[in-house]
Amino acid sequence: MNHDAASPIGLIRGVGPQRARLLERLGIVTVKDALYYLPFRYEDRSAPAKIVALAVDEVAVVTGKVVAAGIVTPNPRRRGLKIFELTVGDGSGLLRAKWFNQQFLRKLFTPGRTVVLYGVVKRTYRGAGFEMLNPDYELLDEEDADDSGQVHTGRIVPIYRSTEGLSQKQLRNIMHAAVQDAAASLPDTVPAGLIRRLGLPGLQESLLNVHFPAPSLSLVDLNRGVSPYHQRLAFDELLTLQLGLAAIKKGEVREKGISFSPDGRLTGALRERLPFTLTSAQEKVIKDILADMRAPAPMSRLVQGDVGSGKTVVALIALLAAVESGYQAALMAPTEILAEQHYLTLHRLVEELGLNVLLLTGSKKYREDECIASADADIIVGTHALIQEGVSFEKLGLIVIDEQHRFGVLQRATLKRKGLNPDTLIMTATPIPRTLALTLYGDLDYSIIDELPPGRSPIITRHVTEERKGSLYPLIEDEAREGRQVYVVYPVIEESEKTSLKDALTGWEALRMKFPRLNVGLLHGRMKTAEKEEVMRFFKEGGIDILVSTTVIEVGVDVPNATLMIIIHAERFGLAQLHQLRGRVGRGSCRSHCILLSYSATEDARKRLEVMVTTNDGFRIAEEDLAIRGPGEMFGTRQSGLPDLRVADLIRDARLLETARREAFSLMEEDPSLRNSPGLRKTLDDFWGKRIGLLETA
Repeated sequence: MNHDAASPIGLIRGVGPQRARLLERLGIVTVKDALYYLPFRYEDRSAPAKIVALAVDEVAVVTGKVVAAGIVTPNPRRRGLKIFELTVGDGSGLLRAKWFNQQFLRKLFTPGRTVVLYGVVKRTYRGAGFEMLNPDYELLDEEDADDSGQVHTGRIVPIYRSTEGLSQKQLRNIMHAAVQDAAASLPDTVPAGLIRRLGLPGLQESLLNVHFPAPSLSLVDLNRGVSPYHQRLAFDELLTLQLGLAAIKKGEVREKGISFSPDGRLTGALRERLPFTLTSAQEKVIKDILADMRAPAPMSRLVQGDVGSGKTVVALIALLAAVESGYQAALMAPTEILAEQHYLTLHRLVEELGLNVLLLTGSKKYREDECIASADADIIVGTHALIQEGVSFEKLGLIVIDEQHRFGVLQRATLKRKGLNPDTLIMTATPIPRTLALTLYGDLDYSIIDELPPGRSPIITRHVTEERKGSLYPLIEDEAREGRQVYVVYPVIEESEKTSLKDALTGWEALRMKFPRLNVGLLHGRMKTAEKEEVMRFFKEGGIDILVSTTVIEVGVDVPNATLMIIIHAERFGLAQLHQLRGRVGRGSCRSHCILLSYSATEDARKRLEVMVTTNDGFRIAEEDLAIRGPGEMFGTRQSGLPDLRVADLIRDARLLETARREAFSLMEEDPSLRNSPGLRKTLDDFWGKRIGLLETA
């Protein structure tokens, strides 16, 4: 019986209402869901062994004829326990198999029937022969004894992630029925010429082989997800993802934006006030940005740069260029703390230039929203509050978004609608591997600040465990004696019954007692903005020797005289955050140190700390972070606004992703509305969930 891929899974042979409910737990609602619910590993059950050659504790496949079968009760006192016992022979010997409380099996295993058993080989209780306990089994008819119609044995067998109440055998039978009954009805929407050119197999053939592989396929390739058939399905998914990003990009290029005409008045005044010269990498990126801003199409540019590479100054020059041209500019950060940091960094500089800067977050509106609407504010710094209903701009021309991976494509689109197709500049201090950048930022142009300001010294990083924490006090004393300053970072502000973490308030008190002659400052997120600003200013001017802080110092504080950072409970921080925190030191010409103090660490945490000790390279750290956590956790699609990937893996399929991007952008160039590929257009809508009007409908 053939089924349409959109049919409910309950229509497939062997499913029914109860199993349909269990399958729904796995995200399988339609037949198509089942076809794309791939095995997570494979077992080779294709080569039968002779019974005489079996080895104890090894997994084996045995094919033989039923010699005897029946129910035994091993212990009269336990009348409820019944064992179905089967004996099979293959001419070389006999093998016994046992199943507990499965009396129905005696109807299946009739003497003389050919069966295949798969399981772990054990010695019998009396040690005189071999047996298997609860093995997988398959009954063969004479005509298919050597046939590939076997599902559970005698072939490379798929293993699926399952749920309680649904055995592997049941799930495998359902998948086999789905592939047999429905794979042929699934239309192949990718242009046939493209598939031929790339040397990829057909869709139906691919679905069949990822579920029930041909014997010629490599078990290693199947388990790595790199068989030609896995690659075909992954390519389809990546192509659809990249088509969506190409459509967004195409739409932005088609849109009429603002042609800015900055006169250099404000940017020139800013450059005169800066106590340093911009690097050539910064100048190159500024040139890219200003060229985009002068162009009539809206800018969509990503600026990547490692910690300390000077992205904030680049962003500020772009903001000022927009204001020079008569527009408002907005800087959006993912958290209130980061928004405040940017506000504190920018507002003194900006207000010296005679401009108004406003901070707008969910909990604190320092000036009324009307200031934005009436254009009294030239630059608005904020969080997601900027895209909430009720916040409108008089003349928004440029949006700078910090740490873009925490914002989605869709949130970006919402903010853009606040203005007349404003230019968008994305800033990230999280170096992102190219493969991931192609996915998260596939609709953007790129600039990379690949040079640190001159005079920076490399940061020496060490991992210290709790037993050796006493060695840190002399380090602090040495730095203070040399006139240098120290950061001590804690994961929480105050002690809590719910956690045993060391806290900033207790640490601050302890350090004041330990170093009575030194000035120990405190900075945390619950302090008022004015208080934070005062502490940061005092620290920068050298009035504080040791600054005890939470992660509020992750971004924005530039104190060249700070040369030592101690991170307490370093095992509780992610790699990207540790790298950001470490970037607060090493900003001057003196040698700097970062000490990672851990109290107890999981295997993953130890790996993170090891990476931090071995490299200062942000891109290498990002690659390692991706390898440890995986892209789903590091940049979850919930945050990125991108559809889920069910088949493709961004690390494993990096080369395929680049191919998919190239082909998607080429397709979109030739046929912007995909009129010539209606099936592909529908796939695109289904995949993206019609979340954005991706294609022109004309």
